[in-house]
Amino acid sequence: MGKDFKNTFAFVFFVLAGIVLGGFIAYICDGKAYVDWLSWSQSIGFDPVTVDLNVLTITLGMRLKVSVAQIFCVAIMLIVNSRFCRRG
Repeated sequence: MGKDFKNTFAFVFFVLAGIVLGGFIAYICDGKAYVDWLSWSQSIGFDPVTVDLNVLTITLGMRLKVSVAQIFCVAIMLIVNSRFCRRG
């Protein structure tokens, strides 16, 4: 495997790890004094739209919920990724 593939895999891994870790931190901080702001989130997207053709039904929709903790964790993971890929 080439270095490009490893760097891309590392980038995707660190971004997904930041999203999951940030979501966990937001869940833990919800309702706690002084860290409740980490769990504040905003939902972005559009409601599902359904097209019914009697034989085929297609439903399209997307909703993305982003919290403050996820933004911080993804930013930290991107810094870690840049340091990790520089050595490798």
